[in-house]
Amino acid sequence: MWLYLLQGIGYGLAAASQPGPFQTYLISQTLTRGWKRTLPAALAPLVSDGPIILICVLVLSQVPAWMQRVLYIAGGLFILYLAYGTYDSRKNFDSRLPSVETGTQQSILKAALMNALSPGPYIFWTLVTGPILLKGWRETPVNGIGFLIGFYVTLISSLAALILIFGTAAKLGPKFNRMLLGISTIALTCFGLYQLWLGIFYG
Repeated sequence: MWLYLLQGIGYGLAAASQPGPFQTYLISQTLTRGWKRTLPAALAPLVSDGPIILICVLVLSQVPAWMQRVLYIAGGLFILYLAYGTYDSRKNFDSRLPSVETGTQQSILKAALMNALSPGPYIFWTLVTGPILLKGWRETPVNGIGFLIGFYVTLISSLAALILIFGTAAKLGPKFNRMLLGISTIALTCFGLYQLWLGIFYG
């Protein structure tokens, strides 16, 4: 279980620090509406990801073994692509963010809808975390549960920390984000190589 828990923690950190529309939305809302109003939105993945995980895992459970190996390889390449994008974002990080509308009421459901309509979670759970969750669950449900716990505890905590940092210590925001992106780059590179190894040699 500990291996899957650690993988969940690593992927949770990577998912939280990966630049994307959802993270940008949270930061923008923090800067425009304050951290107290934005903090509940960190829980949005708990609302939106359930159906996404179910769909992706059901699809993965129907594919033959050789296709799972292809998915491992595709996932590894995709993770390495994300690692390069994260490295590039860290190198060219700009603390200026696009403005978003502030007239509509911000809520967990709004943030969850935005997350559910983004392609990122579907790609992530199909190519990256879905095969790991399915593999661990087939070994023993405890492994799958451990992976989910590690992933979501880290993801929610990291999103909440991101909101708090930008809300209460704006001067530390860019430095913190660069540090987080640097850690994410290393983690994504390691996980991408591990996924490739699983796709080439596993089974």
